[in-house]
Amino acid sequence: KLAITGFSNSGKTTIFNALTGLNLDTAIYPTPASAEVKPHIGIVKVPDKRLNRLSSLYKDKKKIHTTVEYVDYPGITSAYSGGDISQNTRVFDVIRDADAIVHVVRVFKDDSVIHPFGIIDPLRDVQSFETELILGDLEFAEKRLERMELAWKKGLKQDEGDREFLLKCKKALEGEISLRNISFSDKEKMVMLSFQLLSIKPEIIVLNIGEADLNTEKAGKAASAIENYFKDKGSDNVSPVIPLCGKIEMEIAQLQQEEAKMFLDDLGISEPAMNRLCRVSYDTLGLISFFTIGKKEVRAWAIKKGTRAIKAAGKVHTDMERGFIRAETIHFEDFIASGENMVKAREKGLVRLEGKTYIVNNGDIINFKFNV
Repeated sequence: KLAITGFSNSGKTTIFNALTGLNLDTAIYPTPASAEVKPHIGIVKVPDKRLNRLSSLYKDKKKIHTTVEYVDYPGITSAYSGGDISQNTRVFDVIRDADAIVHVVRVFKDDSVIHPFGIIDPLRDVQSFETELILGDLEFAEKRLERMELAWKKGLKQDEGDREFLLKCKKALEGEISLRNISFSDKEKMVMLSFQLLSIKPEIIVLNIGEADLNTEKAGKAASAIENYFKDKGSDNVSPVIPLCGKIEMEIAQLQQEEAKMFLDDLGISEPAMNRLCRVSYDTLGLISFFTIGKKEVRAWAIKKGTRAIKAAGKVHTDMERGFIRAETIHFEDFIASGENMVKAREKGLVRLEGKTYIVNNGDIINFKFNV
């Protein structure tokens, strides 16, 4: 699950519509602080040319993509702009269960759509957003520590490991340091899972540019400035920055496939930017795909990088994990190099038999052997 968020009037819902093909109203005014936080939810197929290739070979079988869930949340505000930041707490509370954040940053100019800060400045917006995440985490940590202190005074036992972890986070956050830039031990990472902190979540920056900015240097300069900002902060994993025109992408998403292709050809674009965003989202979540070719379907399966064969089998069916014998495996590229012929691939020795501890690679085609 990825949370689409950012400051008001940055084009969050436009990006959501472009991803999902929906046509939700794109309001041009900030969400009132008194309004109920109602996120929109959409399930999106992850585009994969490898799956398309396999599907074209097995035309009688159903094609099933992996999916990711995007959630469109109301915009947050900033004390810098004089906004009511009490709304942020409510938005952050519902964002906490997301696996990653898609931060939509406004680059487009439109006098009819007011920017909450008054002036378009993508780098400033990214810096302000990071500050709000840090403040959100600091407030959360302080409240948790207060509750623990009260519980101790009442004689209730508290986890000392949780307290030490929260104190470490509080110290960093008070120094305006994002938790992404702090080293944590494996034990602390386990403790972290129960707290759902915001500034530790992977983040993807989407620069929402105007139509006039397509194929210009404007987006590239903004992206470079933002990437350098994260590098200067000492982040080992610089957030991916993806420039796209939300308005055009939303229009493309409403078209039929053939019409969309003609539209893209006219713009000199090879594929919708949404396809790239979806793939980057998948990678940011630490996911890879393997493929199965069954009696009725050709299917891509999402697993975490580093997953062993026995656990990948369980993704397909619990019986396969329980009665796992071996995994008959060939990588997609080896299959294609064998003339898309499994018999020839076996003759070349490219089809392998792997045991339960085998680490599944991105692009493996697997036939699980099992017995229950």
